[in-house]
Amino acid sequence: MKRKEERDEYMEQLWYMKENQKDSIDELRKLIGENFNEEVFNELQNNQLIRLQGTGGKVTLTVKGEIEARQIIRAHRIAERLVSDILGGDFEKGACEFEHTVNSEMVDSICTLLGHPGECPHGKPIPEGDCCRRSDKTVRASVIPLTELEVGHSARVAYVQCKNDQQLHRIDGLQIRPGTDIKLHQKYPTFVIECEGASIALGTEIASNIRVWSQERKGTEADLFYGRNKAGFWGGFGFRHRRRGR
Repeated sequence: MKRKEERDEYMEQLWYMKENQKDSIDELRKLIGENFNEEVFNELQNNQLIRLQGTGGKVTLTVKGEIEARQIIRAHRIAERLVSDILGGDFEKGACEFEHTVNSEMVDSICTLLGHPGECPHGKPIPEGDCCRRSDKTVRASVIPLTELEVGHSARVAYVQCKNDQQLHRIDGLQIRPGTDIKLHQKYPTFVIECEGASIALGTEIASNIRVWSQERKGTEADLFYGRNKAGFWGGFGFRHRRRGR
């Protein structure tokens, strides 16, 4: 696993170099720093992922290398959006851990959940995935706060965004979890929902922290996401108890 992470780091930096129109091996050495490893560099060459050209030390990604690096960058920047927009944590650190542990299908599921974002929080472009090319690229939100759901309507919980662990544990104890189907019965004076056969009263603050799939998306993105992530939103990514300060 450590060698894979090392390889991914070189591929990632070479992608950044391409974005910045740089291609010297000296620049790559500078970006990698004191951890530059000739063995890793030679391994990438032997696997035909990078190409070293000319006497000036020009290094570039091959076509094969670009495909691999593109997926690494896509996973990293999608993770930055996920942590920044939904989990509220240290998106850079979280993204670095994330990019080495998920496959392309999971990245596409998260991209779909987020509405196919075009840029990371730094303003850098997120490479398109198959899910983006299949999409009509609508800007409508895939998920909405429970407070925006119409009375009498049912929805599926997408995720829960809490300010502290106390709120999180309370909601979890009520069986309100990602993938659970709920129905909204009233909004005033308190929100009342039906969940797992029980009626539950919620204050406005907690209700606003529960995000559900919007009615028109419930049978598409919601099913796609949960069909591929049986553990649910928190469990599938290991963020349940580490959503902040990463």
